Amino acid sequence: MSVTAVRFEHHDRALGIGTGSPRLSWQVRTDDPGWAQTAYEVELDGSRRVRVDSSEQVLVPWPFEPLPSRTSASVRVRVEPGGEWSEPVTVETGLLRPGDWSAKFVSPRAIGGIGQRAPILTRSVTLRSGIVSARLYATAHGVYTATINGTRVGDEVLAPGWTSYEHRLRYQTHDVTSLLREGTNDVEVLLGNGWYRGRLAWTGRRALYGDRLALLAQLEVTYANGSTEVIGTDEQWSASESRIVSDDLYDGQHTDLTLGSSAGSQVEVVDADFGRLVAPEGPPVRITDVVPAVEVWSSPSGKTLVDFGQNLVGWVRLRVRDAHEVTVRHAEVLENGELGVRPLRSAKATDTYVLPGRTETVLEPSLTFHGFRYAEVSGVDDLRAEDLEAVVVHSDLRRTGWFSCSDPDLEKFHENVVWGMRGNFLDVPTDCPQRDERLGWTGDIQVFSPTASFLFDSAGFLRSWLADLAADQRPDGAVPFVIPDVLPGDDPAATAWGDAAVIVPWVLYQRFGDAEVLARQFDSMRGWVDKIASLTTNGVWSGGFQFGDWLDPAAPPDDPFAAKADHDVVATAYLVRSAELVARAAEVLGRDGSAYAELAARTREAFAREYVTESGRVLSDAPTVYAQAIEWALLPTGAQRSRAGQRLADLVRTNGFRIATGFVGTPLITDALTSAGYPHLAYRLLLERGCPSWLYPVTMGATTIWERWDSMLPDGSINPGEMTSFNHYALGAVADWMHRTVAGLAPGSPGYREMIVRPVPNAALTHAAARHETPFGEASVAWRRDGGRFTLDVVVPPGVTAKVQVPGGEKVEVRHGKHSWTVTDPCLGPQRVRTVRELIGSPRWEDAVSLLVSHGIADDAVDAAQRAGRYLDRPAPELADVLAMKTLSDGSTAKRALEKLPE
Repeated sequence: MSVTAVRFEHHDRALGIGTGSPRLSWQVRTDDPGWAQTAYEVELDGSRRVRVDSSEQVLVPWPFEPLPSRTSASVRVRVEPGGEWSEPVTVETGLLRPGDWSAKFVSPRAIGGIGQRAPILTRSVTLRSGIVSARLYATAHGVYTATINGTRVGDEVLAPGWTSYEHRLRYQTHDVTSLLREGTNDVEVLLGNGWYRGRLAWTGRRALYGDRLALLAQLEVTYANGSTEVIGTDEQWSASESRIVSDDLYDGQHTDLTLGSSAGSQVEVVDADFGRLVAPEGPPVRITDVVPAVEVWSSPSGKTLVDFGQNLVGWVRLRVRDAHEVTVRHAEVLENGELGVRPLRSAKATDTYVLPGRTETVLEPSLTFHGFRYAEVSGVDDLRAEDLEAVVVHSDLRRTGWFSCSDPDLEKFHENVVWGMRGNFLDVPTDCPQRDERLGWTGDIQVFSPTASFLFDSAGFLRSWLADLAADQRPDGAVPFVIPDVLPGDDPAATAWGDAAVIVPWVLYQRFGDAEVLARQFDSMRGWVDKIASLTTNGVWSGGFQFGDWLDPAAPPDDPFAAKADHDVVATAYLVRSAELVARAAEVLGRDGSAYAELAARTREAFAREYVTESGRVLSDAPTVYAQAIEWALLPTGAQRSRAGQRLADLVRTNGFRIATGFVGTPLITDALTSAGYPHLAYRLLLERGCPSWLYPVTMGATTIWERWDSMLPDGSINPGEMTSFNHYALGAVADWMHRTVAGLAPGSPGYREMIVRPVPNAALTHAAARHETPFGEASVAWRRDGGRFTLDVVVPPGVTAKVQVPGGEKVEVRHGKHSWTVTDPCLGPQRVRTVRELIGSPRWEDAVSLLVSHGIADDAVDAAQRAGRYLDRPAPELADVLAMKTLSDGSTAKRALEKLPE
């Protein structure tokens, strides 16, 4: 038995953390099935020890007095009974108080203005011998890249990242000990516009936070004799112009390597609030991958095009020979054989270079990023695929979740969800990475946060974003549509978007066991619910601006608001949901949440009174409103719930299993079908390949999730809507259902202290599996169907119990270790067939056809169709199409069944 993976807060690398009392987490490895932790002991710096009687091992309180600023400490953990000490792990605090900074924000005086070349700030520092350690603390108004003696400091990209700069500005802590030497040391810092001064949103506005770039840097050197030396930014620094002529996140970077450095210019101190400075809570943006080009060819117009085979975020790195001026344009898709740049709107997404000579040179930008799969390169003769690679950048989140199954298209869809998250989790959870937008839309992350929390360790990343949400929230509780808030407007209040203030903290608590995030965000959560409660009339939220079920596929391309689901119904349902979660959060925190529990109850009653008929019909009769009503328990009677489930199933069937939900309904529809007793329809919906569907983009060659169900039309043309992206993660939120229901791996209590293993298999798949690195260690669930038998394999990490529902079999509770069960295949069992046969001739006969054909029972499928008596007068090919619509998209099984029909 051993202790591993000791962590501080949510950090994999605990250098420069922002608290002196970091919570501790660890994992345990043991082969003893009966072992259970009863106590733990923490050792500080090899001498001080504290023992705690507790079985907890995730985010436990710091057991010592708080560490001061700039303090490095070594920590070991052991657990009882029978544990050995873990390997020592180091934590180091950053600058925890504004008074720890002696440096000042400095800005170039005569250069570096808007429209001018990117400035470099420099300082030469003379150091004594005997350097033991050195730290560089740095941040900027803009983005920065630092070098010492010609070597880059750190591996961050676009630091310090994007936060609500008026309220919160991150600084980074760098260990620069190895970069310094006795004598003269040259420190240089390149500044770029970034989010601070570049263009933001589609209005053309720039410099939303200020028109002057500035640097704050503090170099602290410790010598062998115990003395320290601090060199901070002040008037002694100088500024010069770089070779970067222009840089913008939307438009790209122009670099002229023929330019020389300008003479040194003075800097001046600028006012700044040091109380805004915060340490990072999650990992920075880094280069995480390099993707080689797969093809270079000429377009119909003679342009040189490059395909990297994957829609991604970053930039192109290319090697050129004998070139003078090089231009690289980027796009996500092709249209008519050329770059499809219309979805970029006003973003130029273009990098240009001017070269001084004809020697071999490697070119790449450093102050911008693009969303692209394809590039157009001009100015380079005889370009070869081996000369190009795509540099992938995003927040360097640790991968924690995986899914696999027997359907290659569904596996590809899941891979697309992962790539969509990678591209859009670039310091903030953005909507898209390519056009003149790239904003932290609250609605998108609200629906996707459960999936995000499974796929990657996004706790620190989202905690930081939530801190910005609380900072930007209006005094009356209204939540801006995007965080950080850069859109003009007063009093924003839109359901599903503002509800991110409540739902995302709750998801982090559920998935990571972090109750402190609820405590920190509780006023923000409560403020949002108080705001929307104040907008109700007769107990329901009606009227006012709403996004509604955004991008319902039935909405016209130029009117994404025009969803089938009634806006008031959607809004009132969310009020119930958020009020209920605030009440639960209060209970977790030991506070009085009764007012919010009562608000939820009153609103639930008003919802039923205003929007639900006695027979269970919900106003607007759209799949999304039924999904909300079923999943959030908005229907008061069992009969209403049953009828609502039937109606949802009917809507799914009559729509030919094409998707009919937007951003709001999509995360709920498969869960609602499953809860209502129609998991086979959820599978059929998930596995549909016609447009619109989750797998339609896969059939069109997509490598990320699209913004619209039909961002590309079946003829290969781009959707005519003004707003179209091919890298948007929101509609990939169904992956959470794939993890929890298809594979069967779900949290049963906060932080996975308890697992729920409840796979719902379907004959469309022969196997499925998911594994997830929980806070306690890796858990996995895998099932397979073979020869009439169903086998379920489960791995439970130490410290966790699992409640397992074996399909068609027993319910058991197991502790850590490997477990396996084999039972009769529930998809083909006699009882299932009898149940389906009973449906034949009933109003649910189409369910019988769907189930039987998906099971491959051709005779029963034909029998169901004949007994239904509805299609006997139709020719066989037309009947084949009908059965295909109700069952399998390619119709192959249905057509095989029809071979048994008489001529």
